[in-house]
Amino acid sequence: MKKPNSLKPKAKIAIISPSSGLPYLYPGIYELGLKHLQETLGFEIKEMPTARMSTDELYRNPKLRAQEINRCFEDPEIDGIITSIGGYESIRILPFLNTELIMNNPKFIMGFSDATTFLAYFNQLGLVTFYGPSVMAGLAQMKYLPTGYEQHLKSILFSNEYPYTYAPYSHWTEGYQDWSNLDTLGECQEFQDNTEGWKFLQGSQVQQGTLWGGCIEVLEFMKSTEYWPEPSFWQDRILFFETSEDKPSPMQVGYMLRNYGMQGIFQKINGILFGRPKDYSTAEKQELNNIILDIFKVEFSADQVPIVVDFDFGHTDPKFILPLGAQMQLDPLRNEIRLLESPFGSGGNVS
Repeated sequence: MKKPNSLKPKAKIAIISPSSGLPYLYPGIYELGLKHLQETLGFEIKEMPTARMSTDELYRNPKLRAQEINRCFEDPEIDGIITSIGGYESIRILPFLNTELIMNNPKFIMGFSDATTFLAYFNQLGLVTFYGPSVMAGLAQMKYLPTGYEQHLKSILFSNEYPYTYAPYSHWTEGYQDWSNLDTLGECQEFQDNTEGWKFLQGSQVQQGTLWGGCIEVLEFMKSTEYWPEPSFWQDRILFFETSEDKPSPMQVGYMLRNYGMQGIFQKINGILFGRPKDYSTAEKQELNNIILDIFKVEFSADQVPIVVDFDFGHTDPKFILPLGAQMQLDPLRNEIRLLESPFGSGGNVS
């Protein structure tokens, strides 16, 4: 795998809007996210032209969005890239990406939700990419999230202490207060205790593998296209899936998972992580867990694959950063999840 250079204080981070134009509609929450990137994480910011474009203009110009990503990788002054927010059709930018340029200039790139398309694709080509918070969803709320969140971000982005053991956050929330209300800007909805943390639905042995995944609904856009992995890609992977604010039903998630089973993927992987499903009731979570187990154990006889549920990433907050292409270890005996290696290489433009 090609790893991006390590990030250092005052690294220059480009902000892009590869999907939705929500910064155009809600500049307050967007600018709060930029402020936290600068003041809390110490980055310098370079807003790319798409960053504040309207959703309509972005929708009509997928090639422009792709060319902007190309420019970010080409520009030697840019150390990394973070998305402003997600969306729903970034799949349309993939044909216009200059993959040779991108792979010859590996850089940190992070987003989640609809960013799954290019994060997953770049990783298939050999680049470590990062599934984590965006400017408006996760970074703008930093001051209102549990203290362990800021430390987690700094540990992944700046520390070189590996293996890194993930620790459950003390609290979690389903979402944010109204972004049009400036009096509550950056505040979150009611927090829930996270005393139980994640859990293993099955698995009796320690396994490790290479991370890959994203939003399970967005990955559906990629199936049967040239951007979907070859059969050999799945060997020894640890997959991670999460659901979006569209809230697919437990049965719909099962439909998507069954397709992976029919591709023979469950016989090749070494584990799977499921993010906490947004807006699910306790009963819906239990139904989803039952469906997951039925599909793995009953339908595809994959009863030895470690399965983790309610992991802290995706569309609830606070979010973990998951590096696609890095080695992870799942330990069901200790209920422990560890990132075994740094997702960064050496180097960096800023000292």
